[in-house]
Parts: sequence; C-alpha cells; structure tokens
Amino acid sequence: MTLSNLPPLVTIFGGSGFVGRHVVRALAKRGYRIRVAVRRPDLAGHLQPLGNVGQISFVQANLRYRRSVDRAVDGADHVINCVGVLFESGRNTFEAVQDFGARAVAEAARATGATLTHISAIGADANSESSYARTKGRAEAAILETLPAAVILRPSIIFGPEDGFFNKFAEMARFSPVLPLIGGGNTKFQPVYV
Repeated sequence: MTLSNLPPLVTIFGGSGFVGRHVVRALAKRGYRIRVAVRRPDLAGHLQPLGNVGQISFVQANLRYRRSVDRAVDGADHVINCVGVLFESGRNTFEAVQDFGARAVAEAARATGATLTHISAIGADANSESSYARTKGRAEAAILETLPAAVILRPSIIFGPEDGFFNKFAEMARFSPVLPLIGGGNTKFQPVYV
C-alpha cells in the first residue's frame, strides 16, 4: 500500500467507552484506519484485537485540553465524538466535557478539513432546566455553527452488553419488589441496541 491508497483515517473520541468500542469494531470491519482518542490509552488495549495489525492506534486526548484534541485530530479524514458523561465527577463536568469539549472537537475537525459525526442525546436543548440536556444542546449549536455539515445523532437510551442503564434496573429488580418510574411513568423511551 502506498500513502495515496491508504484507507481513510477516523479519529474516535471516547473510543474505549460503551458506545465508542462498538463504533471502533464496526469501522475496523470496514477497513478504516482508526485512531482512538482517550484519556488513558494504557486502559484501551482491549480494542486492539478488533482490527488488523496496525489498523487501530491510540492517542492520549482529554476534551478539557484543547492541544490534546488538536493533536488527536491532526491528519484525520473523519472525526467521531462519542464522549458524554451521565454524571459529573471532579473536573469532568457537563460544561467541560459536553459543551467545551464538543466545541473543541468541532473546531479541530474544521482546522484539519475533517468531517464530523457527533453523538448527542435525545432531548438535547440549550434552554433545558437539566444541566445534562442544556450542555448537550449548547454543544449541538456550537458544532453546527463551526461545521454546518456535521452529522449529529440524537439516540435515546443505548443498551447492550455491559450497558449502564438496563443492567442497573435488572440488578435492582433482583433485590427490590418495585422499581422507580422515570418521569413519573410518563417518559417514553425508544432504546437503541449497540
């Protein structure tokens, strides 16, 4: 293979997470070169067997640090942002990860001429009372302002092996005769299987 006929390079932020590892697997099967951008590359080795030798590489990146985002995107043909937090923890706040971080990824993609796919969430709304939904909504606006052709996916609850939602309810059902009703029982879900 020469440099001119290499498969496209896709940088995946959050590639070692619940959704990201399934994206890595799907792209590897299709022959893409994959750069997995994660905070702890030393903990992402479980992704290596998903591709051929040299097909999947790792780079340290933290959405809170713009330089690491730029470095991870450099040379990529396409960028996928799978990063999101359901609960704030330390410096990984909704604001830092879902708003600032998503904006940084979009700006880095634009600077290198890469296209972008961003995984958001159903109910993302910049005017929401929920910090989670508000930061997801602000991120979407910033991304479309930066890269109008970006693709934004808004899945409902994503489930599958090792998910943190249905499995939590299954665990609770083992010990409790009742389960909480989300949104007072009025909330409707359209789960997506990975």
